[in-house]
Formats: sequence, structure tokens, C-alpha cells
Amino acid sequence: MNTHLLAHTAIALTVLLLIGWFWQRKSQNAGIADVLWAYGLGGSAFYYAVMVQGALLPRVLAGLLATLWFARLGTHIFNRVMSESEDGRYQAMRGYFGENINVFHFFFFLAQAFMAWLFALPVWIAAHSQDQAISLPLILGVVVAIIAFTGECVADRQLSSFRSNPANRGKTCRQGLWRYSRHPNYFFEWLHWFAYPLFAWHAPLGIWVWLAPVFMLLFLYFITGIPYTERQALRSRGEDYRDYQRTTSAFIPWRPKI
Repeated sequence: MNTHLLAHTAIALTVLLLIGWFWQRKSQNAGIADVLWAYGLGGSAFYYAVMVQGALLPRVLAGLLATLWFARLGTHIFNRVMSESEDGRYQAMRGYFGENINVFHFFFFLAQAFMAWLFALPVWIAAHSQDQAISLPLILGVVVAIIAFTGECVADRQLSSFRSNPANRGKTCRQGLWRYSRHPNYFFEWLHWFAYPLFAWHAPLGIWVWLAPVFMLLFLYFITGIPYTERQALRSRGEDYRDYQRTTSAFIPWRPKI
């Protein structure tokens, strides 16, 4: 297996995120870490898809999905970082660490580089697949990818449209997919990770790729996603968001409670 490619991406991601660390020191906007995480992960996936000598179809499918997904995500976050004040999560970090914030951010950005490297591994494994034919797992992987990509784009567009209306300032979006889930964007982000183990079905180490959606669920639901997002929403929207919590599923889209 092409293990030397892993060293290449580890070095590239470390350099990329350290550049981001220097940038945020001047801009005072650490949201660039999310942008570089997404672009770095997508770039690593593209590199693996091109350089690994596996069967063409699974590595193209896995590489294309990851490249498109994280290029779209990185651009979406970049536009938000450039047009809005620093995300509430990072503002809270600045308040907590005070004068030590740059030291904390140094290790935080390095951790982001490691996470980008780690979550690009499913593409590296899938690219080693020897599945030359159009198989059922590949077909299912494409179906999952299309559903997840479409749902993510629709959720982001609905939220962006809601926020662009000044009359909605201080209110919670309950339109479209946001009526059925408080975090449909996180749900479809999680769903898309099921495509990679399907693309890696016939790859050496392919069984380990099933850990990707498990780890992503843990991160989104308990660590970096929902907890921070909801704390910030409660600070900014108060009782309106508490009512939203009482009536709307936290993650999986479901019929709202009355």
C-alpha cells in the first residue's frame, strides 16, 4: 500500500494549518481553521485518488465525492468567515484563554491538521480497492453520496436565505429541512461518510472505514458540532431557540412535536 503518500499529506496539512495560524493572529478570526480543514481534507483526497494505484472506479468515486464535498464546504465556510464576525465558538475560546489564546490556537490548528489527515484516510483506503466491476456496494455508495450532497446543499441554501432577510434577525429558521431537524446540515454531513466504506468494500483494510461515520457522529453530536452550536444559539436567540429544542429533532429529520 502507498504509505509514503500519507507522509506527504501530513506534512502539507501541517504547513497549511500553520499558515492559517499566522493569518488568524493578524485577522483575529480563527474561523479560517474550518476553511483550511475542509480544503486540506479535500485536497488530500484528490491527491490519493490520483496517486494510489488501485482500481479506477472506486478511487475516482471516493476521490470525486470527497473533493467536491469539501471544496463546497470550504467555500461555504470561507464566504461566511469573510463576511461575518468571528464565529461564536472561537469568540468563547478567546474569552476563556485570554492572553494565552495564541498558544492554544497553535495546538488547535495543529489538531485540525491531524483531523484533516485522519478523515482523509477513508479515501486512501478506498483508492486501494481492487473492485474493477460496477458492483452493488459501489452503486449504493453513489446513491448515498447523491442524497447526502443534495440534502446538504438544500439545507445550507435554506438557512442562508432565511438569514439574508433582516426581518428574521434573532429568530430561528424553521423552514424546509430545518422544520424537521435542528441540524440537517450535520445530519447530511454524517450521512455522506457512509459512502466511503461502500466504495472501500473490496479494499484491504476496507472494514476499518466503517469507523468513519461512527467517529463523525461522535464529533458532530457530542464534541465539535451540536454542543457548541446550540450553546451559541441559546445565547443569541434565547426562548425562541428553547422552544425549537422542545419541538424539533436534534439530528435525524423527524416530524416536529406539537
